[in-house]
Amino acid sequence: MHHMIAELPASLVFSHKIIVFALSSRSSFACLQTTLHELWSRQFGTTFGSVDALTYNPTQVFLTFPFPQDFEISPDLEAAGQTYRDHRAAVMVARNEGMTKTYNRFHDRTETCEDIRRLRRLHADMDRAVLEAYGWHDLAERAEPIFLDETNEDDHTYQDRLFWPSDFRDEVLARLLALNAERHAEEVRLGIAPG
Repeated sequence: MHHMIAELPASLVFSHKIIVFALSSRSSFACLQTTLHELWSRQFGTTFGSVDALTYNPTQVFLTFPFPQDFEISPDLEAAGQTYRDHRAAVMVARNEGMTKTYNRFHDRTETCEDIRRLRRLHADMDRAVLEAYGWHDLAERAEPIFLDETNEDDHTYQDRLFWPSDFRDEVLARLLALNAERHAEEVRLGIAPG
């Protein structure tokens, strides 16, 4: 199961099974397509049938995700999101393939074509830009995805994927949870959220 965010024209009529984010910036795209948001989604989303069949739940995932402060106006996030989105689109057009096949290649350690290798690098760059937007410079310096398998990953959900190792995932998730709790406490203090 792949975490994939796509940009579509607002003029389309969407199925009730599609989650639509009415966001227009590439900064928003960068935050939602990043490994951080996928990690949050895997932690708080629901599964359908098998553990691997992740279902995105906007109430549990999107509304609780602590986006970086002022992310909508970040030129670094805007640039990272634009570059990643443009290259991914170019790869899909050049190969005449959709997102699922593209991400199957992305996560396949035997795939060595330069366009996919560049997509992986751009994804890592986008992840680092989002970590920097949080002010987590120490994490941004260490954020390096690796190919996970049974030799270096116990959780089969992450096996056969290019993703962060478990100890790094735990550290990122702990910071996101702390930030979420801090923001919730502030909303309670201001009287705009239940206690």
